[in-house]
Amino acid sequence: MDKILHILTLNSISNVGLKRLPPERYVVGPQIETPDAILVRSHDMHSMEIKVRVKAIGRAGAGTNNIPVAQMNGRGIPVFNAPGANANAVKELVLASLLIAARNLWPAVRFVDGLHSADDALDKAVEDGKKQFAGVELPRHTLGIIGLGRIGSLVADSAIKLGMSVMGYDPEITVDAAWSLPSQVKKAHSIEELLRASEFVTLHVPLLPVTRNLINAERVKAMKSGAVLLNFSRDGIVDNEAVLGALEAKRLKYYVSDFPAGPLLRHPGVIAFPHLGASTREAEDNCAVMVVDQVRDYLEHGTILNAVNFPDATIPRESPFRIGIANANVPNMLGQISTTMAQAGLNIHNMLNKSRGEMAYTLVDVDSAVPNEVVERLRAIQGVLMVRYLPVASS
Repeated sequence: MDKILHILTLNSISNVGLKRLPPERYVVGPQIETPDAILVRSHDMHSMEIKVRVKAIGRAGAGTNNIPVAQMNGRGIPVFNAPGANANAVKELVLASLLIAARNLWPAVRFVDGLHSADDALDKAVEDGKKQFAGVELPRHTLGIIGLGRIGSLVADSAIKLGMSVMGYDPEITVDAAWSLPSQVKKAHSIEELLRASEFVTLHVPLLPVTRNLINAERVKAMKSGAVLLNFSRDGIVDNEAVLGALEAKRLKYYVSDFPAGPLLRHPGVIAFPHLGASTREAEDNCAVMVVDQVRDYLEHGTILNAVNFPDATIPRESPFRIGIANANVPNMLGQISTTMAQAGLNIHNMLNKSRGEMAYTLVDVDSAVPNEVVERLRAIQGVLMVRYLPVASS
């Protein structure tokens, strides 16, 4: 492993996280020309040249649609993210938005902004005007949550504590997420069932081909008349034209979104924020710490945790000599790797092989130093995408 590792930052990354990269081992900054790894927040990487030396990309946030993940798969480069690190920040914004919509605070503020302080009839105008902004209280109303990961579970717990009934839908829910979900959450068997039952609906799913335009014209028609739709996931999950039509038809009362969209700007039924979901000091610190630790652990020890395109692969070091191998998930890869090492007289002390979809990853601890020619023979195996020799750095 190189004595000094170079990290390119494409956005401002919290210094709380960057401080976890020891200066005697890492050079970090926005001007690095040949980085070993890249740290990014919102910068669009699809059109940039990602240098051959890059071994990992870390996204200080949850979504990775600004990163060419498929291209990185072909190069054996893990793309790390920070799931859950900004969950509380997003949850708080969702709760604030529920209250803003329920109490009609958005138009009420605009109404007050239009008043004149010099008007002798100000008090009368306030008293007369407030009647049009009467809202509802959250208890005994139903919140439908589509997506029950970390954020969805936190929203569910808080909504229940506010007295709301909560219905959830997530066909891909993980075991860990299911364990953290409050028992009072009612299970919906379809999105349509949830939409028909809910006065408020909030979305917490990633943007994937299957979730693009998840809320479309047909599904908007399934919603209760006067419902409120909240989107703090991604812009493409909602069909903006369908929402606009529903607002005009008064089927939707409000669309609350963290993603301003041209067709919806300045519509009285749209409450839009400038992508504030994770914009808290605490969330930015949490995301930076989480992703920096993951990237550093991968660079130094080859271990993988929270990569969107690789399996989790962590084993404690039992030898100072370690090899990490990324390869296509095809038959006999492990046999070829083991045979290559055995032919070189290397004794395997410990080995871990994990797979995820089309990608597989192997960590091997061996009892002696690995010659460069063995590393090259491993790289020459058909289907191997990246090989990294990771000896413990000498002091």
